[in-house]
Amino acid sequence: MLKESLILLFQVLFIINMFFAVTIILFDRKTPGVTWAWLMIVLFIPFLGFIIYFVFGFDGKKYKEFVNKSKYDEQILEKYSKLKLDEFYASSELEKNIVKLNFASSHSKLSTNNEILIYHEGQDKFDNLIKDINNAKDYIHMQYYILRNDDLGRRIINILAKKASENVEVKLLLDGMTSKFIAKRILAPLISSGGKVEMFMSPHFVKINFRNHRKICVIDGNIGYIGGFNIGNEYLGKIKKFGHWRDCHIRIRGNAVKDLELRFIMDWNYSSPNFKIDVSKFYFPKINTNDFSHMQIISSGPDTKWSSIQYLYIKMISEATKSIYIQTPYFIPDDSIFEMLRIASLSGIDVRIMIPAYPDHPFVYWAALSYLGELIESNVKCYKYERGFVHSKLVIVDGKMASVGTANMDIRSLKLNFEINALIYDEKQVEILESQFIEDISDSSIMDYEWYHGLSTTNKIKESLCRLISPLL
Repeated sequence: MLKESLILLFQVLFIINMFFAVTIILFDRKTPGVTWAWLMIVLFIPFLGFIIYFVFGFDGKKYKEFVNKSKYDEQILEKYSKLKLDEFYASSELEKNIVKLNFASSHSKLSTNNEILIYHEGQDKFDNLIKDINNAKDYIHMQYYILRNDDLGRRIINILAKKASENVEVKLLLDGMTSKFIAKRILAPLISSGGKVEMFMSPHFVKINFRNHRKICVIDGNIGYIGGFNIGNEYLGKIKKFGHWRDCHIRIRGNAVKDLELRFIMDWNYSSPNFKIDVSKFYFPKINTNDFSHMQIISSGPDTKWSSIQYLYIKMISEATKSIYIQTPYFIPDDSIFEMLRIASLSGIDVRIMIPAYPDHPFVYWAALSYLGELIESNVKCYKYERGFVHSKLVIVDGKMASVGTANMDIRSLKLNFEINALIYDEKQVEILESQFIEDISDSSIMDYEWYHGLSTTNKIKESLCRLISPLL
């Protein structure tokens, strides 16, 4: 009798599990690849699989939330357009098609008067950032995905608190998941000094989707920072697990800073019901520089109509005639980017891709190897960075244009996270980025045909399994 009851219970629970699986197909409207990946988990890990899906995959009320955010953003864009900041409406024939694409998909205008400094090491970036913060007169707007409760995190907060006590407007926006459990005491000095802190889409429980992965800092409307460095000791290379930290970040003086500030205001006003920023010329001062670097700021997220950064990557690859260099910690491309890279390489274009040799997410690493293995067959040169951890999100084409920012070459960045990139058209700046990439090759090992096909059967099984769930990673 007990055995029959247990069998009946299992059958009932299995039917319930199947019902959940059908619910995923009918109501969540994901892409077919993502849907099948989740179905595999739900069906082959009964009961527990649905709990995993509910925590990591279920979108809930995302569409309503994102429609609301999109409406708020449109209102801010309309207010901004009324300021008539004519110096920002520069036009150029330079890379005309890609400029038009970025404008159409992301409201990104081409600015032509930018002064750019490039950082590959965290110490240089944070030394300059702290110096600029200390010199702030009017406001500091800062947005980060991660702020650690460590030496660097506390130092930054204390400096911001000091500026807030000097009547400088300080606003700090953090991602709602990664910062959910930050001890309140690390933020207390800033808040008690008059600074404002908000969390972007703070979930009621742990949820990895739809995170704000942007890293932005705007100071007095004159200086902007964008790139891969978060705030924490590992980004200074001080954590043994990661060792030397290679990344890419840029400091901007010029009209591109206005796009960074505009994006910050959009995200801040959505997250802050009580301390909204008024869109006024105070936050968008006129900027005069002696440099003429051309640049666009492109942002994307699940709240936007177009996958702007995905389109940017596809367009850059399609425009290449000589070379494509990609540096990314996570390489899980969608089908469109994957095929474009394969076609480019088979067409004789020099395609090179660099990932970390010592990954922080093993499932992502094994999935990446499955894609890289196929690209190696197409004569793509693939490298593992051995010196430490490479975190740069970098795409360089023909030595003429380069994308630097927060978006990895993976489905999570292109479809699920809120991201922001800077597209640089200045060949002198692009040469600096390309030279560093070439230098990094000397600290890397090549993953060639012999290496890949020499991997063990166990490794190939890991690749295959991780490839199946790669749309979820």
